[in-house]
Amino acid sequence: MITTLLYRDHKFQGQNPPLESLAALRIEPNVMLWVDLSDPTPAEIKAIFEELFAFHPLVIEDCVGDSPLPKLESYDDYLYFVMHAVDYSKTDKFTTTELDLILGKNFLVTFHRQPLKPVQAALDRCLRMPGVPVRGPDRFAHTLLDLMVDAYKPALEELRGEIEWIESAVLANVHSRELFPRVVALRKELAQLRQIVRPQREVASELAQGKARLIRATILPYLRDLAEDLAHIENQAVSWADQLILSFRVYLNKSSHEANQGIRVLTALTALTIPPLLIGGWFGMNFAHMTELDNRYSYPLAAILTLASIGAMAFFMRKRRWL
Repeated sequence: MITTLLYRDHKFQGQNPPLESLAALRIEPNVMLWVDLSDPTPAEIKAIFEELFAFHPLVIEDCVGDSPLPKLESYDDYLYFVMHAVDYSKTDKFTTTELDLILGKNFLVTFHRQPLKPVQAALDRCLRMPGVPVRGPDRFAHTLLDLMVDAYKPALEELRGEIEWIESAVLANVHSRELFPRVVALRKELAQLRQIVRPQREVASELAQGKARLIRATILPYLRDLAEDLAHIENQAVSWADQLILSFRVYLNKSSHEANQGIRVLTALTALTIPPLLIGGWFGMNFAHMTELDNRYSYPLAAILTLASIGAMAFFMRKRRWL
């Protein structure tokens, strides 16, 4: 499907003019076009890319094929760059959709195989506010990139919620069978987020340097702000990954401490049985002549000695905080 916005003298003039009229409009002075191709047919690709704009074959090949990483390439009269819009859900996690942008002096061509919320939002904004002047196609490009960065906010909120749940679970003694898989999954998602954001930040930073002559100086501060937003997202992912590891280390240390506490109590209880074992072992000797057994006070004496020994041992352990 092809969607075209027509501007003349920076003012909105109409939507979807006849395809056969685009060639004349493209060379008309003070005319600006935004042509969006959403899952186009081969005939539509040929009509726009080859016949209307006569793009380089490598640009057409890159648009039609999948580009796994963002890129930025400069040609004689247009700028070609690839970005990736992100979508996030608890079931599918991070999914990305490629968006190809070709920026010329008086046109912007966008190409994507799947429907993109940022593109549709930008189109709706232009149609909803037709009286707002647009000075150049680089403004369209920045609007698209800005909306793509805004699309990261729901994902960041979801990840923040996961981090907070894990921190609460660590303090609430949630079992490792439930905690460990979520920690591993979240680490993987944060690593994936960094892999998605880092190359896009590099492209945005390169655009913000002002080397591309098709991007006006008035747009550069907005592009720098865009690059800073992407850098913030990347740094946030790194910080959360470190925070996640720290939380899990606290959980392991806490579990280890609790295990040591249990072992210490069991060891102390075992130590308390030593006096009865010694005294009972002494009186249980099978010697033929044991004067202790003939004394009428032997049993009370053994009982008192056992209890006193246990009490002394317990007092000593409590004083040393072993029990």
